[in-house]
Amino acid sequence: MKTPFLAFSAAFLLCLPAAPRLSAQTPLVFEGKPGPGKNKHVVFVIGDDEYQSEVGMPLMARILSEKHGFRSTLLFAVNPTTGVIEAGEKKNIPGLDALRTADLMVVFTRFRALEDTQMKEIVDYLDSGRPVMGLRTATHAFAYPADSKSPYAKYSWNNQDPSFAGGFGRQILGETWINHHGGHGRQFTRGVLAPGAESHPILRGISGPDIYGPTDVYGVRLPQPENCKPLVLGQVLTGMDKMDPPAPAAADAKTGQMVDKNQPMMPVAWTRTYSGANGKTGRVFTTTMGGALAGKADWESEGFRRLFVNAAYWAVGLEEAIPAKSDVELPQGPNPFKRGVTPEDAFKVLATGAR
Repeated sequence: MKTPFLAFSAAFLLCLPAAPRLSAQTPLVFEGKPGPGKNKHVVFVIGDDEYQSEVGMPLMARILSEKHGFRSTLLFAVNPTTGVIEAGEKKNIPGLDALRTADLMVVFTRFRALEDTQMKEIVDYLDSGRPVMGLRTATHAFAYPADSKSPYAKYSWNNQDPSFAGGFGRQILGETWINHHGGHGRQFTRGVLAPGAESHPILRGISGPDIYGPTDVYGVRLPQPENCKPLVLGQVLTGMDKMDPPAPAAADAKTGQMVDKNQPMMPVAWTRTYSGANGKTGRVFTTTMGGALAGKADWESEGFRRLFVNAAYWAVGLEEAIPAKSDVELPQGPNPFKRGVTPEDAFKVLATGAR
């Protein structure tokens, strides 16, 4: 028996034009079921080669659509010749014109140098002052060569021009790439609610320990820019299990000096605002969590999934509709989105139950 989602997806495919096969250039859309997010369109811009965003973001999109009513569009980094999801493809994320009707852009990319026609869609979105959510490597979402002639090179993570220093990460999300504060692949992250943030609507139904994951804490410059408001701090643990104790102070291998990675703790989730070229102010939610590492994934944490869902509500101005405890149950069955498959073939697996 098909689940309600599979039944919907099958009906959706039957409504496609005569050629049933979706093009690799066609965005994949999960239409929202009834819910507070109905009529809100979220576009996911996906392309990293380290943290399996192509696996995790479809799960988050389905939760938003199936449980909360948002319309979710998935855009992947794909090989322009084969059409398969290819995390290392730096220049091609087709379908970005979907941003023209987006109410929210979710970015999980790493060191991309998109073709100008594609990057223009992202910049046009930002110029409009609409909301943005950035996950993990979105702090270093773009990386154009030093000799690039692209008009969008200033969005590179390492842009030195004082007028847009740190590029997209610093200027839009609130930070660019700094370093691995926790031990990469060696030290788990446990969430701690930032003092004074406990009543923020994004944290509704969440306690700090509900948020955990294998992606280590990123370094963030403190104090953060004035309009950044930390929501969750990242406690660095001794090992790669959520029950491990906090990492104690230890001697730095290079300098020999004692370093306590939990004094102070780094923010791992915060809000801020940015101003688009049209003068409109857009809401921003940034988290340096959200990926997978060492056979585990941050999205396995119910608290992290709830943080993501609540942030989507808040970003589009629906904070009053955030449930007391958002439904963030993971979709049932296998997740067919992965590297080496075409996005449309992965979609068909969900629509037909094919294996």
